[in-house]
Amino acid sequence: MAKMIFRTLEIMPFGTNCYIVAADQTRDGMVIDPAGDAPRIMNNIRELNLKITLIVVTHTHPDHTGAIGQIAESTGAKVAVHTLEARNIRRTPDRLLQDNDILTVGDLTYHALHTPGHSPGGICIVGYGVVFSGDALFNMSIGRTDFPGGNHNLLISGIKGKLLVLPDQTLVLPGHGPRSTIGYEKRNNPFLP
Repeated sequence: MAKMIFRTLEIMPFGTNCYIVAADQTRDGMVIDPAGDAPRIMNNIRELNLKITLIVVTHTHPDHTGAIGQIAESTGAKVAVHTLEARNIRRTPDRLLQDNDILTVGDLTYHALHTPGHSPGGICIVGYGVVFSGDALFNMSIGRTDFPGGNHNLLISGIKGKLLVLPDQTLVLPGHGPRSTIGYEKRNNPFLP
């Protein structure tokens, strides 16, 4: 069975979680939300001995996209973003994502779930008992909806319809802050009535 390895890097000044995810066997990998500090991200990629083939952006707020250009240039990776947010990044995306699109990295396969509300083209990435939840779902919180393009009802409906239906033990790896599980958030998150 395919095995996933991942590493979390907290990128300052906004405390954004950047994730380096890879197939244990093939060492092919992807970077989720390269928020900034490209040298640190590249050092970790080299340390893990990975070939990065994909950069996925959960949404295009500046605190999640700062190092896209440098990482793409250094690795030759393709950049994937939801179609509704493609125009928000300086570098032209190589792939425009829709709900439930498949992302393949080595022998690993993930699904992109469109979870708008924090931003129009927000996505979460699901596979192997993990959901990279971007700024949709946090430990005991949810994403802000007071930015342009935000929509509270859409966010709640996406979280309930696409994330809370995942198995309770699914690890939630959010865009900021500590990890959680779907079961814990279902039972305790005060924003999810």
